Amino acid sequence: MSTLSGVAKSSGIAGKPQRSWLNPSTWHLRTRLVLVAMALLVAICGAIGIVSYASMDMVFNKQLDIQLQQASSRANNFGRPPSNFPSSPSGRPDPLEARGQAAGTLNARFDGSTVSSSGLIDAKGNRVSLSGADEQVLLDLTKDNRPVDRSLSNGDYRLVAVESPYGDVIVTGLPLADKQSAEASLVRTMVLVSLGGLVLIGLAGTVIIRRTMRPLEQLSEVATKVSRLPLDAGEVALAVRVPPSASHPGTEVGSVGHALNQMLNNVSNALEARQESETKVRQFVADASHELRTPLTAIRGYTELLRMTENFTDDGRKSLVRMQSQSERMTTLVEDLLLLARLDEGQPLKVEDVDLTQLVIETVSDEKVMAPDHIWQLQLPDEPVMVRGDATQLHQVLANLLSNARKHTDPGTTVVTCVLLSADGSAKVTVTDNGPGIPADFQGRIFSRFARADAARSGSEGTSGLGLSIVESIISAHGGSVEVTSRPGRTEFALRLPASSNEGT
Repeated sequence: MSTLSGVAKSSGIAGKPQRSWLNPSTWHLRTRLVLVAMALLVAICGAIGIVSYASMDMVFNKQLDIQLQQASSRANNFGRPPSNFPSSPSGRPDPLEARGQAAGTLNARFDGSTVSSSGLIDAKGNRVSLSGADEQVLLDLTKDNRPVDRSLSNGDYRLVAVESPYGDVIVTGLPLADKQSAEASLVRTMVLVSLGGLVLIGLAGTVIIRRTMRPLEQLSEVATKVSRLPLDAGEVALAVRVPPSASHPGTEVGSVGHALNQMLNNVSNALEARQESETKVRQFVADASHELRTPLTAIRGYTELLRMTENFTDDGRKSLVRMQSQSERMTTLVEDLLLLARLDEGQPLKVEDVDLTQLVIETVSDEKVMAPDHIWQLQLPDEPVMVRGDATQLHQVLANLLSNARKHTDPGTTVVTCVLLSADGSAKVTVTDNGPGIPADFQGRIFSRFARADAARSGSEGTSGLGLSIVESIISAHGGSVEVTSRPGRTEFALRLPASSNEGT
């Protein structure tokens, strides 16, 4: 199921990885799609705006050049001024006196570097003189009959310098204010329309992309649910599937959903086969253990009878004792296997209020008798700690832990058993010794059945490797947990059990 876990994690839902706006790789895919679409739209709008502005500028310039050429032609072809306009000092016609010159038109006549006349017509039709700086700008123009843009004190103008029939130079100009105003209005309109369009397209795109990405989210949700299922042991109902709307093989996402469903079907079939096999094995172990109890009991009985009624040589008596001890060891092994089989089947516990403190005292006292060469210490609270559970099975848990500490440590080792009530209301029991410790590579499988690491801790007694697996199974059946921490010089097994509601009474 590592593949499913990887799918869930890569989607950003299972592990809920932290996202940073400074790192685009951590963004949602829909966010990146929306931002990319918006960036493309901004680029397109910008390109359209630039092309439109350049085109309109060319159109305006062309129209203005036509008007400028007409105004320049009128100024140069003007012969006799009307009586209501004065003549220039040189006696030559003043270009501003030409008929048809519109408001804002600028005209100036130069003879070499001398200004014969200059001025412009304002919006009311009155003549306005030009400043010396403006006249200098006009004097610097190239006399090639080509329109150019210049900034004057009265605004920006498009100007053209042409030699008149009198041999001097006439400069004609038209204001750029109307053109600039129209272009500014065009820019504002395009910016506002583009921004409005981007907002609408962004909102619509977000909705569309979210709906389009919904099948991927459904795939991620399914993978996340499967990754959180306890698939390692026990009976597992893998009923989670990708809905038909997201598993149609005709689309890319649907093909992924269809493949995921096929994989889940395969995994479900494998889990069912594994569960069926485990059930058969458990049933065989339970039946075999149950059937072995009767002949083992008979062997032990006949061995005891022979020892009491028959005379044996010294070697015979040793063999008989050895036979009896091995039959007892086999009986213990069979009882352990039978207990594990019952726990696997989930048989109900004989639940009652158990004084955990008193149970620890009795169990440690029994171990003191069996191993007087160890140092046994107790750390108990002032008040009893009560739990709900099966007293017999909890006694076996404590006996297994203490026996484990006794078998796998050298004489003189200190074993401390501590009972306390945690702040969350659970009861905690720890068994700690200062022995050689447990290898780190073995700690991950120490609660597995038949797991043994005889070289890890010294001791002469053989073990079946079932003691700690029984501890874990019993504690799990009580709704608790067991943990181990070990290093050279300190090994601790910690049990946690839900506390009884009437502890301390």
